[in-house]
Amino acid sequence: MDSKNPSGANARAEVYDWIQCIIFALVFCVLLFVFGARMVNVVGHSMVPTLEQNDKVIISNLFYHPKQGDIVVLRKQTLMDEPIVKRICEVTDLPVDVHLMIEDPDRWEPYVNAPVHDRENFEGKITVPKGSVFVMGDNRNASTDSRDARLGCVDTRYIMGRVYFTLFPVKNIGVVK
Repeated sequence: MDSKNPSGANARAEVYDWIQCIIFALVFCVLLFVFGARMVNVVGHSMVPTLEQNDKVIISNLFYHPKQGDIVVLRKQTLMDEPIVKRICEVTDLPVDVHLMIEDPDRWEPYVNAPVHDRENFEGKITVPKGSVFVMGDNRNASTDSRDARLGCVDTRYIMGRVYFTLFPVKNIGVVK
């Protein structure tokens, strides 16, 4: 192109601007998914009806502090290699007795799939250690959770992040509660 041709300079400037925008968008996405949010696949049926097998959820642990009722993704190698999706039933900074949600008429949890019939290894009251949480699936009759000694109370350091919304499949897209 001729240096005296202003349209050639405009075209190069426009291409340069597009390249800058694409690089910025890629860097932003990489930083977002490394430090801010991640996509995780739901494995199993323990969170039905809230989440279903193979739902893709977006999680984040940025500025996250676990609280009761949150749906979280955690890793506990003593139970399974892939991430586990569960709901936090009890969280504490100090040891407390957990009156577990099994047949407790005072505790209303609208997300629970059905009344619990299987207590698994759970014998009654337990103490949640400091810095740990007690987790269960919403489909408690088909959930391996903190009632099982292989998982037990989960140290908060194993929590990968809180589930914020479902991305796929499209029919389930939306904020998770």
